[in-house]
Amino acid sequence: MPTLSSGIFYQSDSRADAHNCAMLRGHLNKRLLVTNFDGERQVENMYRITARQILLIAFTSALIAAGTVFFVERYSDGWQPRSGASYSETAPTGISNPALATDEQNNIEVYKAISPGVAFITSTSISSDFFDPGERTGSGSGSVIDEGGHILTNYHVIAGAQRLTVSFGGDKSYPARKIGEDPDTDLAVIKIDAPRGELNVVPFGDSERLVVGQKVLAIGNPFGFARTLTTGVISGLQRPIRARNNRLIEGAIQTDASINPGNSGGPLLDSSGRMIGINSQILSPAGGSVGVGFAVPVNIAKRIVPQLIKNGAVVRPKLGILPFNVSNLQVRLPVSEGVGIYQVSPNGAAEAAGLRGLARDQTGEVILGDIITAIDGERVNNGDDLFRILDRRQIGETVQVEIFRDGQRTNVPVRLLPERRGGFRR
Repeated sequence: MPTLSSGIFYQSDSRADAHNCAMLRGHLNKRLLVTNFDGERQVENMYRITARQILLIAFTSALIAAGTVFFVERYSDGWQPRSGASYSETAPTGISNPALATDEQNNIEVYKAISPGVAFITSTSISSDFFDPGERTGSGSGSVIDEGGHILTNYHVIAGAQRLTVSFGGDKSYPARKIGEDPDTDLAVIKIDAPRGELNVVPFGDSERLVVGQKVLAIGNPFGFARTLTTGVISGLQRPIRARNNRLIEGAIQTDASINPGNSGGPLLDSSGRMIGINSQILSPAGGSVGVGFAVPVNIAKRIVPQLIKNGAVVRPKLGILPFNVSNLQVRLPVSEGVGIYQVSPNGAAEAAGLRGLARDQTGEVILGDIITAIDGERVNNGDDLFRILDRRQIGETVQVEIFRDGQRTNVPVRLLPERRGGFRR
């Protein structure tokens, strides 16, 4: 689906993967030896291309490593049990029971209680463009999440910034430093050193209990206008959106509350003043609000914020493969959907389990590698399916990976490992 992030329209297709698969498709069409689904060999039970074309395959693999959407295990969250929350779930004070208050009263009370904890974030980066050097500034929003000065925002608000400042209204501002970043969920944590009396914590709610039609409020700094309040309803749930690195973020909250550039990173609140989402994207051809905004569910933040504060990043389990979508090849294969393996990472989980990427036979020709079709019985039709399944797994867990190899399906147990330095980041 076309999505919009921070007011910039972009298309969330995988052009790089389509290009690379088109190249591979051309090679396979030349010398494709087909096997039936039942394993009966028509010519040979392997798919071969000439050895001369291995260089092109390696080149497409390098392109995928640099820019395709299939950053597989990098997109899977190896959630470990929390030793303690890095945020508050305590109900804010000063807000009457929404069921007993008028809508206007509720708006006023939520704004008074929460807006002091909504940060105005200014980012500064240095351009090295020879023809247009100098400083670049941007702005966004964030929420104070504890009395230690940690602020939750969008990753794209602070990405590439050399300097960050935070203000809460007025002329006073605080320098901020990056604590943790997760491009895959478009979330980040920064920190300021400020007196506790100036840190108004925005409490977390529960994004699993939302319903369409429920009232929501957004507080942020659109177009630089500090602490702006807009209201609306939840227009939809479980919307798939994509982070700027094209990683699928499932379960996004759709709202018609007006969200504009500068709102990014700010809280989407329920009528009790609890944060239920982090405003992230709008869908708009013109770059302004047309009533279709999206927020990252707060329950995602609950899972990753402790890791961002502790480790500076999210530690995720990995298969350790360089993958591609089988459906993008558009050639005759014994399976029409699945995730193929270009290459396995040295010392990674897939290599340890015996999964295979592209390989040469004794004649120097190249054999197509394994195709992943399921994990623990759940179908894997494409990279997004793989992301979603691995999102629910943990480091050290063993999963049953169903693959298609040599004309038949087989299950291979794979113990998921953390990302290894120097290995594939997917």
